[in-house]
Amino acid sequence: MKVIVDFDLCASNAVCMGLAPEIFEVRDDGYLYILQENPGPELEASLREAVNGCPTGAISIGE
Repeated sequence: MKVIVDFDLCASNAVCMGLAPEIFEVRDDGYLYILQENPGPELEASLREAVNGCPTGAISIGE
């Protein structure tokens, strides 16, 4: 499982960070950072919540 973020669509609104803080972080510079690009299966549910909760549709899951 691979985290894919379209940074052209990303608004750095931190919704994903609220849903999956182990995977995403919006830092003081206002940019989104991926903390775990290939999270384990134990984080799949929170990653899927972040994908579904992203207001701009910037996050997806690859293989």
